[in-house]
Amino acid sequence: MSNKLLRGTIILTLGTYISRFLGMIYVIPFFALVGETGGALFQYGYVPYTVFLSIATMGFPLAVSKFVSKYNSIGDYKTSRRMFKSGIIFMFLTGMIAFIILYVMAPFFAQQFLVQEKLGDVTLEDVVFVIRMVSMALIVVPVMSLIRGFFQGHQSMGPTAVSQVVEQIVRIVFLLASSYLILKVWHGDLVTAVGYATFAAFVGAIGGLIVLLSYWFRRKHKLLAMQENTVPPSNIPLKQMFTELFRYAGPFVFVGLAIPLYQYIDTNTFNKAMIQIGKAENSQELLSIVNFWVNKIVMIPVSLATAFGLTLVPTITKSHTENHYSLLNTQINQTFQLLMFLVLPAAAGLSILSQPVYMLFYNENEVGGNILAAYAPIAILFSFFTVTAAILQGINKQKLAVISLVFGLIIKASVNIPLIMSFQAYGSIMATALGFSCSLLYSFAMIKRHAGYTYKQFMKRSVLMGIFTICMSIAVLAVYSVLSLFMDFRDGKMEAAMILFISVAIGAGTYLYLASYSGLLQLLVGSRFKKWKQKAV
Repeated sequence: MSNKLLRGTIILTLGTYISRFLGMIYVIPFFALVGETGGALFQYGYVPYTVFLSIATMGFPLAVSKFVSKYNSIGDYKTSRRMFKSGIIFMFLTGMIAFIILYVMAPFFAQQFLVQEKLGDVTLEDVVFVIRMVSMALIVVPVMSLIRGFFQGHQSMGPTAVSQVVEQIVRIVFLLASSYLILKVWHGDLVTAVGYATFAAFVGAIGGLIVLLSYWFRRKHKLLAMQENTVPPSNIPLKQMFTELFRYAGPFVFVGLAIPLYQYIDTNTFNKAMIQIGKAENSQELLSIVNFWVNKIVMIPVSLATAFGLTLVPTITKSHTENHYSLLNTQINQTFQLLMFLVLPAAAGLSILSQPVYMLFYNENEVGGNILAAYAPIAILFSFFTVTAAILQGINKQKLAVISLVFGLIIKASVNIPLIMSFQAYGSIMATALGFSCSLLYSFAMIKRHAGYTYKQFMKRSVLMGIFTICMSIAVLAVYSVLSLFMDFRDGKMEAAMILFISVAIGAGTYLYLASYSGLLQLLVGSRFKKWKQKAV
C-alpha cells in the first residue's frame, strides 16, 4: 500500500506541476494578442470567478478525499458511496447557485471594478460580458473537482493528474485559438476575444470532466462493486455526514482563498484610488501589470518552493498526532529552512533581472519591469504564508490559520486605497506586503506557542542564506553589466533569453557553491546530497 501511495503522490505532483507550468507559460502568447488592456479585462472576469469557485466548492473535493479514505480504511464502503452520491448533487447545486448569482450580479461587480461608465477603452458592458462568459464554468468545475476527490480517496491519483493536465491543455488551446481567430483572422474586437478567453475555463472543465468520466466507466466495477462491508455500515444521517465534511473542508476554503481575495481587493479598489488622484488614464494598464502579468511570473518560484516545503507537512501531521514534539520541531525547522533556501535567491534574482524577465515574457516595458522588481520579494511572503497555514492545519489549529488570513485581509483592505493614492501601483504591492507580513507574524507566534517551536536556528541560517544571496546578487549584477556591453535585452526576446540564461547560471552556481562550501547544503538535504556528490566524483 505504501508503494501505491508513493506512486500516486508522485503522479499527482507531476500532474500538478505540468498543469501549473502550462498555466504560467500561456501568458506569453496571450499577452502578445491582448496586451495590458486585455489583461485588465481578463482579470475583471477571473477574479470574482475564482472567489465564487472557492465558495461553491467549499473545500469539498479534499474533504471528500479524506472522508472516503477514512471510511474505506475501516471497511465501510457503503458510507463512502453515499457521500459521493450526495456530494455530486450538492456540488451541482452550489455550482448552479454560484453561477446564477455571479451572472446576475455581473453589473454590480463591473461597477465596483470600473467605477465609471467607461475607463480607457473598456466600458461597463464589456466587463459584464466577460464576467458572464467565465461564470458558466461554475456549472461544471465543482462537480469535476468532487469526482477528483473521490478518486483520490481511493488512492487513485492518476485520474486527477491526467484530468488536470487535459483540462489545462484544452483551456489554453481554446483560449489562444479563439483569441487569435477573433483578433487576427476575423478582425474582431478585444472584448469578444477576452470574453472567449475566459469562457475557455468552461471548455477546459468539460475536457477534464470527460477524462474523469472515462476513468469512471473503466473502473466503475472496481470502485463501486468493491467487497461487501467488512463492518456494519455506519448509517449516519446526511446532516451528520455533511457536518463532518464541513469540519474537514473549512480551513481549505479560507486558506485557498488567500491570493484570490487579495487580488479581489486590488481589483475592487485600484481604479477608484487612481481616479481620485487623477490618474485614470494609466489605471487599467497598471492594474493588469500588478494583478495579472507580474503575479504570474512571481508565482513561478512560489509554486516550486512551496511544493518542496509542503512535502514535509504530512510528516508534521503524523508527528503531532503521535506527540513526538522533538521530531515535530525538527520537521518544521527543515521545512522553513528549505523554503527560505529556495525562495530567497529566486526572489532576489527576479528583482535584479526584472527588466529582461519582463521582456522575455511580455514586451519591453520599463514600468512593468520596475513593478516586477518591487513585487518579487512578495514571493517570500506568499510561500511562507502557504506553508505556515499548512503547518497550523497539520497541528490541528485550523482556526488559527483562518484568523491569520482574516487579519491580513483586514490590513490589506484598510491601507490599500491610501497607499495606492500615494504610491500608485507600488502602493498596492506595499499593502499586500503589509497584509501577508501581519498574517505571518501571527502564524509564527501561534506555531511557537502550540508546537513549542523555537526560531533561533532558522534565524541564524536565514542570515547565512542572506549573505549568500548578497554574494549571488553581486555576481549576477556583474555578469549582467558585462553582458549589457555586448547585447541589449530590448533588442528582442532572444537577447533577453541569452542574458537571463547566462546570468541565472552564474548566480545559481555561485549560490550553490557557497552553500556547499559552507556545509549548509549538506545540512539541509542531508545524506541525499552526499550520495549525489560521491556519484559525481
